[in-house]
Amino acid sequence: MNRHWLTPDWPVPDNIKAASTLRTGGSSTGCFSSLNLGLHVGDDAGSVAENRDRLKHGLKLPSDPFWLNQVHGSVVIDAASAIPGRSADASYSSMPGVVCSVMTADCLPVLFYNHKTGLIAVAHGGWRGLLNGVIEATLAVTGPDCIAWLGPAIGPQAFDVGAEVREAFVQKDVRLQQAFERLGTTKYRADIFAIGRCILQRQGVNQIYGGDCCTYSDPDRFFSYRRDGNTGRMATLIWRD
Repeated sequence: MNRHWLTPDWPVPDNIKAASTLRTGGSSTGCFSSLNLGLHVGDDAGSVAENRDRLKHGLKLPSDPFWLNQVHGSVVIDAASAIPGRSADASYSSMPGVVCSVMTADCLPVLFYNHKTGLIAVAHGGWRGLLNGVIEATLAVTGPDCIAWLGPAIGPQAFDVGAEVREAFVQKDVRLQQAFERLGTTKYRADIFAIGRCILQRQGVNQIYGGDCCTYSDPDRFFSYRRDGNTGRMATLIWRD
């Protein structure tokens, strides 16, 4: 692990590169300290530009990351041909040198690699996106022969949701009830990693890695919207050399 990003531990070829950034190693200050990569959160634009430049050079990226306007939906776009900033919550590529990316600060980033076609993808899985089918939509593009990696997200000990959220997921798939623990009469504690794994497995993805880093409980390494409110954004990226 580099001190400013995580390198996914999953069985992909050497030319498939991926990383999930930490909050350290940047130029932002205050609540955005320090490697905030989001321009939409109120940080100084110059600091964000500097942080993105540090990211590109630190990871030796072959091109600028393809940034999305994330809306908690299920649209998946081709990062090699789409216009940057388009509203979507997942991107994919079959071309070398294209960097697919999503930004998160508690939501679940999911990396995909199709070991038959070589296609890569990344999805932004907040609870709304997971409910709306962002994983299913991504796999509809990449094909089912994928392995997946779950990046840092809010852990099950910190993610409280209302009964209506649990009910919506149970209606989606009754097996998802196992991802919720009752807290009183109207609240539940949700395991977003378990939700992601269940959806992936239902789609035929059985090689699933990661899912062991809680953003909420580790303020030294991760931004967390639930913990801090106004805060920065981290990035999870995948590309092919």
